[in-house]
Amino acid sequence: MKRAVFLDRDGVLNIEAGYIHQLEDLHLIPGIAEAVRRLNDQKIFCCLVSNQSGPARGYYPVSHVEALHTRLCQLLENEAGARLDALYYCPYLSEAEGGKKPEFTRYTTWRKPNTGMLVAAAWEHDLDLPNSFMVGDKATDVDMAHNAGCTGILVQTGYGESVLSGEYQHHTKPDFIAANLATAVEWILQHFDD
Repeated sequence: MKRAVFLDRDGVLNIEAGYIHQLEDLHLIPGIAEAVRRLNDQKIFCCLVSNQSGPARGYYPVSHVEALHTRLCQLLENEAGARLDALYYCPYLSEAEGGKKPEFTRYTTWRKPNTGMLVAAAWEHDLDLPNSFMVGDKATDVDMAHNAGCTGILVQTGYGESVLSGEYQHHTKPDFIAANLATAVEWILQHFDD
């Protein structure tokens, strides 16, 4: 079994910009491609796991989410020769949470903080969840990590700062708080052989 680093998308890899309607509005956070490349160079499995409720809300089709991911991967490759080994996302949303498009409106175990995306990735790629890491900028990312037995890292990019200012006072605590993904990767590499 392989250890993995799971990465949220918005606010971790690319600049948080709400629902991205235009492909050219997806921009990498500075230094992120190099951070992913460091993981690649260590042969660490890198996997995107992201809630993407735009299709369920009726904002755009699934094909647009796929196109955004193609752009994300191209930017990583162009900037530092970096790559993601697998990409998982959840386009579903329950009606209570705002789902409107019938084909995507439902409860699912794939939506964070549920563990469906991590379990699917582990099953399909022979990953060792208890010895893997999840990097995100929201409480749901850390909660999902802990629900799956992973180490949960909160970055202060994206929504990370607002999470630290209040959301974690009485909730799950991240295992590590990093300024950004580059700092998180540094910490992960120090702890990878533990």
